[in-house]
Amino acid sequence: MAVPKRKSSRSRTNHRRSAWKAEAPTLVKTIENGKVVYSLPHRAKVVEDSAGTPLFMEYKGRKVADV
Repeated sequence: MAVPKRKSSRSRTNHRRSAWKAEAPTLVKTIENGKVVYSLPHRAKVVEDSAGTPLFMEYKGRKVADV
């Protein structure tokens, strides 16, 4: 395992750590059956029947997987 030759300063360490920030996911607002739905772009969504039972997964209007 690599071992640093010198101690890195607090300033350098904190600067490196501050570069990695968590970001809020970008949501897409759509209207389905009169309801406003927020979803993640480029993700398959679960299609449910009226009782709320998951039927299958859909992406770009196509069935991609069974649930």
